[in-house]
Amino acid sequence: MQQYCLETCDPLNSRQFLIAVKKLANDLGYGSDRSPFLGSGIEYVQSRRYQVGDPIKSIDWRVTARTGQFHVKEYESPKRMPVYLLIDTSASMTISSGHLSKYAQALQIAGGIAFAALDRISPVGVVGVGDRDLLITPSLSQDRILQWLHRLRHYRMDEKTRLGDKLTRLLPGLASRALIITLSDLHDPEALPALKLAAQKHDCVSLQLIDPAETTLKGTGFVRIREAETGVCATAKNHIGITNPETIAEEFSRAGIDHLPLLTTGRIVHKLRNFFKTRSLLGRDAR
Repeated sequence: MQQYCLETCDPLNSRQFLIAVKKLANDLGYGSDRSPFLGSGIEYVQSRRYQVGDPIKSIDWRVTARTGQFHVKEYESPKRMPVYLLIDTSASMTISSGHLSKYAQALQIAGGIAFAALDRISPVGVVGVGDRDLLITPSLSQDRILQWLHRLRHYRMDEKTRLGDKLTRLLPGLASRALIITLSDLHDPEALPALKLAAQKHDCVSLQLIDPAETTLKGTGFVRIREAETGVCATAKNHIGITNPETIAEEFSRAGIDHLPLLTTGRIVHKLRNFFKTRSLLGRDAR
């Protein structure tokens, strides 16, 4: 029987991890009148003249006092579009040349997004897109979110990336439009076609995690590398074969997919806030 190694994905203990996740959720939601996630809850739209049968509790007393005629407030119906977080649990995500690996960063980001979405009444589902069998249907339960967060804080060193396959199998089961967010290094060649297919009916976001070790290795000449997931060895010149974020961005843009490359040693929180704020201002959450 083949044995697998279970490892902790980051140096933070359970309490520190939860604090980091909730801080990120607060940062993502702070100062935003409109949610960057579909499912912004009940929002005020306008006031109109009172009509017989309107509930008294809906009366807009401020407008009523100003005009001398009874007015009631009208609200937008709550949107409850589910959010699916597709988290890459494959071996290549464990690469780390800094404090946290791509996997650890992805998990913290996923947790922050999940809690921010729950604050806006959007149910959250989770799909593991490595070899492990992980599919959690959308839920509004914070306890359930905490359970899968702590479960995912451990990883195996032998998982292959299956983002394209897992996403393709997920799509037929989605009865309504959903917000699909992938957190991956996009090393799966089948990921792009699957995301393009998903974007035809759903709102898709790709958060691409990149470690500095994967970018250009200046002055190294030829290097011998070993692919983490397949064990295949190869000779490369000047760089490790990471999928080019600029090329991906062009492909995603044409398909209507929002793409954000995130360097693990960069200002991730700042970039995420600006990214989701821009999506909201552009009306992405109303498409």
